[in-house]
Amino acid sequence: MNNIYVLQIETATPVCSVAISKNGKTIAAIDAELPNLHASHLTVFIDQLLRDADISSVDLDAVAVSMGPGSYTGLRIGVSTAKGLCYGLDIPLIAINTLDAMVAGFARRDPMQMVGKMLVPMIDARRMEVYMAQYREGQVKVRDTEACIIDADFFATDDKSQAQFLLFGSGANKLALLFTENPWVQVVPGFLNSADFLSGLAFEKYSLKQFEDSVYFEPFYLKDFIATTPKKR
Repeated sequence: MNNIYVLQIETATPVCSVAISKNGKTIAAIDAELPNLHASHLTVFIDQLLRDADISSVDLDAVAVSMGPGSYTGLRIGVSTAKGLCYGLDIPLIAINTLDAMVAGFARRDPMQMVGKMLVPMIDARRMEVYMAQYREGQVKVRDTEACIIDADFFATDDKSQAQFLLFGSGANKLALLFTENPWVQVVPGFLNSADFLSGLAFEKYSLKQFEDSVYFEPFYLKDFIATTPKKR
């Protein structure tokens, strides 16, 4: 098979990230975490990335996008950009569940840390709510993606054989103090989303020709967008 180049876009969280993979391995990536970068920098990062990888847009075989759940605005920008590229270049669109990609990235970063544990990627959904799912070792999903309000008893169990829960991601960072007395729950701080994490999953979907309709595809918002009015100062 010829070399397969996939452009990957991750905008589901405050991290604005793009990557290019070759046959399922990342060859170039850009990650930036600053407020409101998605709209102003995403296409700039893509142009820079193509130069870094020393390829042209016409060399791309597909575009993969982190489909959500996550930030409504971030997902809308990322998916719109991906769909526009696919339409203009006449290449397929690949969608990757954001939580699946987070687990793939976590497992690659520290495979020994996940042995015998239950992985719980979390994306901040404001206040004490998170978007989350649960995965056993081997990235096997055992609890589907959902929006949950987390309290101190959320992971309570009397089952002495229960694996320890490893919480990570933007939604987990705010929960560290909540579980300081719970031996069954460990919050792993500092985990950031990256388009790099999509590489293996995107190549697998490309090989299986699991493509989306680039005209009608919509992000996986999980919840309806609710506009809020800024508080008066």
